[in-house]
Amino acid sequence: MNRLSCYVRDRLQRRLFLWFGVAILLSGVAFSIVMLLVSAPGGPAWAREMGRARAFLGARFGEVWHDDRARESLARAIADDLDVSVTLRDPNGAAFQAFGHGCGRRAWTLDAPAVREGHRLGVVSICAERTRTGGLLRWFAPLVAAGMILWALSGTVARRLSRPLEELARVAGEIGRGNYGARARMGRHVHGEAVVLSMAMNEMAARIERQMSDQRELLAAVSHELRTPLARIRLLTELTRDGVNAQKNLDELDREVFEIDALVGDLLAQSRLDFTALAKEQLDPVETGLRALDRAGVGAEALVVEGKPEPVLAEPTLFARALANLLDNAKKHGGGVVALRITALADAVVFEVEDAGRGLEPGEERRIFEPFYRRPDEKAREQGSLGLGLSLVSRIAEAHGGRARAANREEGGARIGLELPVASRQTA
Repeated sequence: MNRLSCYVRDRLQRRLFLWFGVAILLSGVAFSIVMLLVSAPGGPAWAREMGRARAFLGARFGEVWHDDRARESLARAIADDLDVSVTLRDPNGAAFQAFGHGCGRRAWTLDAPAVREGHRLGVVSICAERTRTGGLLRWFAPLVAAGMILWALSGTVARRLSRPLEELARVAGEIGRGNYGARARMGRHVHGEAVVLSMAMNEMAARIERQMSDQRELLAAVSHELRTPLARIRLLTELTRDGVNAQKNLDELDREVFEIDALVGDLLAQSRLDFTALAKEQLDPVETGLRALDRAGVGAEALVVEGKPEPVLAEPTLFARALANLLDNAKKHGGGVVALRITALADAVVFEVEDAGRGLEPGEERRIFEPFYRRPDEKAREQGSLGLGLSLVSRIAEAHGGRARAANREEGGARIGLELPVASRQTA
């Protein structure tokens, strides 16, 4: 019994095949019961037919009741042709003639009064055996054969139904074992929910594979980049311990710690985007911009507001990180912050930081938002840029249904920022 249970559980195809067989068997039993109930005596249809037979036999025997030869000939013909027993009785119920084989206790009996011109002449009793084995086999055998054919065909149906699910189970197992390159492949005959599920699973696997690849690449880059500030911190610590330029060394230590803290903040923001749901809130663009300027050490006069921007729906910590990265990028690589410009559009709000740098090279409008992108000049590398700040800005914008944008200013320098839809558009 245990081996049979394991066999059934091993594959969905077998389970479907067995359940199809159970369904066909139950359908056959139900059909047989219905047929027996319909054809059994006592039902409405049976009563109607018996009434018609009783009236016909009573009228027919009433016509020939007083003609002994004709009466016997009619009774014998009915007994022979219908394989039944016919008994003729007088008005008092006494039998005086019988034709055909006798009937047992389980016989069906029909008593038809022989009537002519309203007078009861006698009774014709007809009985037949209730069970006919040959009759049962005549319809039971084809029913069993049809059921076996249907069950055999259900094996093909079970295979077609279970194959997509087995493929999905295989891919899920591969992903669970760390093979994120596994993909579900459906045949041309597969349609409906199985295809939708396979597409969702493939998209999930691709996203996990991309995230894991980004995490590995990020870990390798961060491990490499952390060596430089850590080496500087170690050196500055030794110099401070020796009493050489202690105050200057402490200032340098503070800057190095600040850089590491900023890097850790970017890493945490990356992790929140990858693995947690965003708890968005309605934020006032102007108040958010003023707070970002204050934290970056830039005066409030740098804030420029165009139009009447509506509130945006964003995760406060991540959005603050995006604005901080934009301002930090302008200070480090753009010659300083010229303005934080907030522009109201029809259904969006644009946050842009304008700098006083040399602007963007052709094609850099998109490349600056790629992870680990750094300009090929020595100054950017000396400043310890890892190339994550603007990439994180782009990811935060996309996670909020917006986009990052960059362009050169006519006055010189660059304008880099992000565009977010207004809260009323996202909640509608």
